[in-house]
Amino acid sequence: MRVLLLGGGGREHALALGLAGDPSVEQLIAAPGNPGIASLAELRAVDPCDPAAVAALAVETGVDLVVIGPEAPLVAGVADAVRAKGIPAFGPSAEAARLEGSKAFAKDVMTAAGVPTARAYTCTDAESTARALDEFGAPYVVKNDGLAAGKGVVVTDDRAAALRHAEECGRVVVEEYLAGPEVSLFVVTDGEAAVPLLPAQDFKRVGDGDTGPNTGGMGAYAPLPWAPPGLVDEVMRDVVHPTLAEMARRGTPFAGLLYVGLAITADGPRVIEFNARFGDPETQVVLALLETPLAGLLHAAATGTLAGHPPLRWRDGAAVTVVVAAEGYPAAPRSGDVITGAEGPGVIHAGTRRADDGTLLSSGGRVLCATATGADLAAARDAAYALVAGVELAGSHHRTDIAAAAVEGRITIPG
Repeated sequence: MRVLLLGGGGREHALALGLAGDPSVEQLIAAPGNPGIASLAELRAVDPCDPAAVAALAVETGVDLVVIGPEAPLVAGVADAVRAKGIPAFGPSAEAARLEGSKAFAKDVMTAAGVPTARAYTCTDAESTARALDEFGAPYVVKNDGLAAGKGVVVTDDRAAALRHAEECGRVVVEEYLAGPEVSLFVVTDGEAAVPLLPAQDFKRVGDGDTGPNTGGMGAYAPLPWAPPGLVDEVMRDVVHPTLAEMARRGTPFAGLLYVGLAITADGPRVIEFNARFGDPETQVVLALLETPLAGLLHAAATGTLAGHPPLRWRDGAAVTVVVAAEGYPAAPRSGDVITGAEGPGVIHAGTRRADDGTLLSSGGRVLCATATGADLAAARDAAYALVAGVELAGSHHRTDIAAAAVEGRITIPG
């Protein structure tokens, strides 16, 4: 199988590792890729958000599967353009990707499907936003209706800050706050059949103890030793299958990766958000534990044959990833700094580039993801932080508490 992978972040480096490790993959091409992916794939300088250019590259290279990593190409219709050429694509259509592209659309689908989620209002002016904030009370949850690279959500006790965020975004969804630990569940689907991957937990706030502004994600771990038994079955029954049925009913079946963001509340799991692609950095830990060949699984979803795919196999143990971020991230990350210690196994590239002389430089807010596995969560955590210690990047910062509460048994579910 020849595979084209779109994107150039940490999620895509993790996908590249999984695809390159599949014995059925003869050639892996990535566009645009990054220096980490370069050791696994042939890189092509194509804009992943240009549907015509991506489709032309897929035809030129004769690939059997296109795997679309980020959300922006999906919303731009890249999967549609590839499929129009008769080439299987892993990723939903532009219409189906509205589950991520519009928070208001996702809420409408959830309501129609009877999916358990937070009460919410879509607001386009200060007056309606103020009414919604007053009805729900603090903590205030205000979400940009459109794509915001994981940084469009503000959760705050400061009403003025909530109003300010709404004004900056223009169109927002104001929700009631859901109390309880959060879970990320990835589901591979061909629109009918659906296969859940291991649940994971990520860390959105920039600072230890979940302090500071939201980011694209500062670390993650899997599996979740504290998760209620039967959680995945419950979410598949009450969330995933009703959502897929509703999307099919609307004539826009969802095929690809449905990311279900959950809060485990006193009343059970409640959906915080849907995404239309693998999450970053949860992909790094989930795929590190997946033993089943990745390309075959994604190809089955892309060709409508997922129901006949063998059950997934998982490695024993646990995985932890810790994000090393650039100075100034998330507000104003600095780029162009020299990186050393990023060449070893387990160091996933997220925001890096090569200088003309081959020096590895930072080129984004989240620069690297130190990813490790271990016999248990504590061992995986120790190994991940050992990798972090080997990386040198001036002014960089990382959280020191990724997976700590889970290791120490401090995560509780409201009840």
